[in-house]
Amino acid sequence: MEINTKGVEHIGSELKSEKFKLLFRRFLFNKLAVVGTVIVILLCLFSIVGPFMTKYGPLDIDPMNRLQPPSADHWFGTDNFGRDLFSRVVHGGRVSLVVGFSAALLTAIIGMIIGLYSSYYRILDHVLMRICDGLIAFPDILLAIAITAILGPNPFNVVIAITIVKVPAMARIVRSAALVVKEQTYIEALKAQGASSWRIIWVHMAPNTISPFLVQMTYVFALSIILEAGLSFLGAGVPAPNPSWGNILYDGKAVIFRAWWMTLFPSIFITLAVLGLNLLGDGLRDLLDPHTSKANKKLK
Repeated sequence: MEINTKGVEHIGSELKSEKFKLLFRRFLFNKLAVVGTVIVILLCLFSIVGPFMTKYGPLDIDPMNRLQPPSADHWFGTDNFGRDLFSRVVHGGRVSLVVGFSAALLTAIIGMIIGLYSSYYRILDHVLMRICDGLIAFPDILLAIAITAILGPNPFNVVIAITIVKVPAMARIVRSAALVVKEQTYIEALKAQGASSWRIIWVHMAPNTISPFLVQMTYVFALSIILEAGLSFLGAGVPAPNPSWGNILYDGKAVIFRAWWMTLFPSIFITLAVLGLNLLGDGLRDLLDPHTSKANKKLK
């Protein structure tokens, strides 16, 4: 008796399509998640398209027009060197978003590897988790400052510092989810059938940790933007005169009562970025976790 494999594949593709449509409906039902997604997309578009909307460069100095308020020529005003603040905020957004995303992605990859292998091998668990405990004991900003002080202030080193700071929390979350999966019956059956450790970890355990993994990645992205801004504000992040939201705030600190726009606009964009990513993370948590999803309950 021959099995119609084309028919089975067709049914499987239809089921996947229906599942995707249901997930998309649930996502659209969560208004906060939609708002967060829109904010993040608009900020990314702003950072990409913004430089083409102004004739000024982020490093162009015009001492005769220093500390000018917002106007038709300078939408966000000028800074204490006469540089166009709109151009600097746009280019600073590129730096802050790229650094934040790079740190979040690197943190997610390393945290996934550490968390999965720690959950599967007890010896590695004792060693790696004690290292993570040691790193978590230090305040994030102090540890990041110490690392950038050793490596030097530049965007690449900021990414490394933020990654080292945030990996322990990501590893612990992945490990917790993987430990639950490891105790499932089908994992024991796979071991009994002689499946390799690599296959069990990456083919069967890793996909079942994606839900908390993705949610935590959005939060790490938001926290990375805050950390990068804090490091740049303290002079340990992106070095001047290259713009980032953090060092623009530092420049505005000395003239906050005379040129309020130098602190207002970068603060608004940092707030929007963090707010959008947190709303997106909450939406993904509700979407991917059926036990905590308010949207699922309302749809039922």
